[in-house]
Amino acid sequence: MSFFGPGSGDFDAASKPTGDRIIRLKILITVKAAPNPSEKYGETVCVAGLRTDVLTTSWIRLYPINFRHLDSDEAFRKYDIVSIDVKPTRQDHRRESWKPVMDTIRRERYLDGWRPRQPLLDPAVEDSMCRLNREARERSDAQSLALVRPKEVRSLIITPHPGWTIDEQRKIDAYASQPDLFSSRSRSPLQAPRFKAAYHYLCHEPRCNGHKQHVIDWELIACQRRLKGCSDADLRAALESKFMGEMCPPNRNVAFYVGNQAKRAHVFSVLGVYWPRR
Repeated sequence: MSFFGPGSGDFDAASKPTGDRIIRLKILITVKAAPNPSEKYGETVCVAGLRTDVLTTSWIRLYPINFRHLDSDEAFRKYDIVSIDVKPTRQDHRRESWKPVMDTIRRERYLDGWRPRQPLLDPAVEDSMCRLNREARERSDAQSLALVRPKEVRSLIITPHPGWTIDEQRKIDAYASQPDLFSSRSRSPLQAPRFKAAYHYLCHEPRCNGHKQHVIDWELIACQRRLKGCSDADLRAALESKFMGEMCPPNRNVAFYVGNQAKRAHVFSVLGVYWPRR
């Protein structure tokens, strides 16, 4: 029996189809990760969300996307529902990963405020980050995206960004030097942010010893860009205020969008924060 919308095709949400046939999905965008250097795409980003055109929703990762095509929300923004053609990503074994056909994207509607988002996202919340870590170590097809509610957010650890590695800088320079005959988009080099951050938290697993996960939310980069004229001390204070004081206070039902790395499946990062009122 098919639970999929017209033209979307049939496949098990827990696995990718064996062929390369393009299918169309409808997705609630929940994550825009920070850009990473890429020789071919300039800055590749992970965009992820919840598939909404099925009875049982499932997580979807769209990659690669050049973030300059998404900057200033010109393509879509977080909490837009979009429809888009995708095909299985063979270079990425993670079952949630799909390659988007960007010129097929269509914005359906924007979910404005937490109330219309919660009926879709609250049922997807999980309590155990420890379980996700265990399964990622044990199985190659383990879940790689989730929305995890912490028992306690202990701190936000802010440290200076070390700058790009030699390999990352090589990719940036190679991309910036390529002539683009088909677009007037800027190819100015991607700048490293001043700071990186990580959440330290406990999940609801009874024997949880704590999780320290780097924040790779685009919002962390955007905040630093907006405040580029601030001193280091003022910028640290602003990040602490935003990512702890505003997003993780006691009156918010906080959960973290988390995702792992393709080459290091046991390493999860915080891709974004879900923070409706209690």
